[in-house]
Amino acid sequence: MKIPMKYIVRSLFARRLTTAITIFGVSLVVFVFTAVLMMSDGIRQTLRGTGSSENVLIARKAANGEISSIITSNTYGVISSLPQIARGADGAPLITGDVVVVINLEKIGTDGGISNVTVRGVSPAALTLRPQIQVKEGRMFNWGAREVIVGSSIARRFQGAQVGSTIKFGGDNWTIVGLYDTGGDGFNSEMWGDVSQLQDAFRRGGSYSTVTFRLGAPDELEAVKKSFEDDNRLQQFEAKTERTFFEEQSEFMSIFISVLGIFITVFFSVGAIIGAMITMYAAVANRTVEIGTLRALGFKRRSVLAAFLVESFVLSLVGALVGMLLASFLQFVQVSTMNFASFSELEFAFALTGSTVFFTIIFALIMGFAGGFLPSIRAARLNIVNALRSA
Repeated sequence: MKIPMKYIVRSLFARRLTTAITIFGVSLVVFVFTAVLMMSDGIRQTLRGTGSSENVLIARKAANGEISSIITSNTYGVISSLPQIARGADGAPLITGDVVVVINLEKIGTDGGISNVTVRGVSPAALTLRPQIQVKEGRMFNWGAREVIVGSSIARRFQGAQVGSTIKFGGDNWTIVGLYDTGGDGFNSEMWGDVSQLQDAFRRGGSYSTVTFRLGAPDELEAVKKSFEDDNRLQQFEAKTERTFFEEQSEFMSIFISVLGIFITVFFSVGAIIGAMITMYAAVANRTVEIGTLRALGFKRRSVLAAFLVESFVLSLVGALVGMLLASFLQFVQVSTMNFASFSELEFAFALTGSTVFFTIIFALIMGFAGGFLPSIRAARLNIVNALRSA
């Protein structure tokens, strides 16, 4: 015979205090576990949403990121002659060479401190290739002037990064003339200016960090890659969709945060498992007569074992739901961290995804099994006669 679920649920309510304490402990561990996965997914989604799958980004193969990539003006000329590049209404190829540099700015707040900020030099075609750049305050920078526009996340977090301010880098003063917002992708954590001015200020000559262009047709990426393989002048460079490039930039940081966070969570989960185990052992001790009665009525050992395991699973699942509910509010929080690929500040939002919910529930069930297995074995092995004599 199987023990009815109603009995299991009523047993939990009969021990309200210990049940609540166990659920609280599990929910705290689940909150941390979920927050770590949400942080990892948030970084991945922020960089994955940067750029477009219709654009192709060219960088040096050995480069870890844009700041370590160099493309000479001669190579830029070869790339810009590729037949797969789309053309604008004026017949000019939709291609831009970007110069990406990192500068230091002081953070806003009581903690203060200095952090890195990415400055991107672009050509006019970049605004067509990346239409998500929308100036919300002030104006667009003038081409040929030492002016920049700043992403909204940078303006919120750094001193002197607001419209009308002047900042110094590259040996000169630059005026912030506008504030733009991209809706939360990686470009929102950058400053943009004229590429020729950045080249001059940082003595780059005619070289670029990366080159980005629009494909004439979505299925022409393979033809572009073959052109790079066949041309000796382009073999040291790699062509990827812009979205793929930035998504790959998130992998190392996302994995690092996940591994570190999960290690810390597993360490704390030991406490929650011990708490669940104590609760279940107490349940066995307090219900010895009940267990003996159930066995006398014909319920088998495996039914008693399953009943106590289900109780442990229920406690863990309730704790998981409470923990995930609390963690879900983190989606409204914007935080920033150092992007290991660009060595600059990156703002992102926590993201609660289906995979995070799935892995959190699995994690909670593992805690429930670990905490309830031994007490369940003890309950199943109780001698019927001895259990009834303890009344």
